[in-house]
Amino acid sequence: METNKKSPVVGIKNAGIVIICCFIIALCIFYFLLGNGANFMNNDPDNHPLNILGTIYKGGVIVPVIQTLLLTVIALSVERYIALRSAYGKGSLAKFVANIKEALSAGDVKKAQSICDQQCGSVANVVTSTLRKYEEMEKNTELSKEQKLLAIQKELEEATALEMPMMQQNLPIIATITTLGTLMGLLGTVIGMIRSFTALAVGGGTDSLALSQGISEALVNTAFGILTGALAVISYNYYTNKIDKLTYGLDEVGFSIVQTFAATH
Repeated sequence: METNKKSPVVGIKNAGIVIICCFIIALCIFYFLLGNGANFMNNDPDNHPLNILGTIYKGGVIVPVIQTLLLTVIALSVERYIALRSAYGKGSLAKFVANIKEALSAGDVKKAQSICDQQCGSVANVVTSTLRKYEEMEKNTELSKEQKLLAIQKELEEATALEMPMMQQNLPIIATITTLGTLMGLLGTVIGMIRSFTALAVGGGTDSLALSQGISEALVNTAFGILTGALAVISYNYYTNKIDKLTYGLDEVGFSIVQTFAATH
């Protein structure tokens, strides 16, 4: 029996490298872009900011952390897009499933295999493995019909189990950032508010400008945190839905293969 094709799903296996790279980029943005002297009075980052970039810089050390999370979400979302696009194959998944079912209904296993070779992708790989088992069971004279059906079903489940981990890779990290991004934003806000009220107390409690400036700087972290969390939620739900559609396609084709064998043997 031929071995299964290698999974077509390509992706970044070590997300830690992505996170480290994003952190380095975030630090560069924080110190060289946001912290540029041109964004502050007298070209001094210790003075009041002159624009939004300077205000973001004043958000403090939490800013590069949230930026790291934001960049990580963007990078892993692009990575998952490329990976799942390869998993779906070259053509429409719905059309592929319909063509396979049509070929099986006509009893033409060779045509079904040819459709898989043209489609490629995870669904095609799983169907190919199941069709091989289908042909193997047709030639088997020792097992009963029930045992053959179980063997085909088992092959389908095993082939699917080999494909699913690669499709779901890195999604748990995105799911974690959905909460972590918002929490880090709130942490930065709390730290900024504490710093603002402390400075106000030291100044005698009369500097309303300093207070408003400090609050606006603190809320920058909230805005970044909410943005990061929102993008992570959208990304996670989008790719989870795509995986669910792919899984449904696998189940539909697998059911057709088993039913075809049961009806013709």
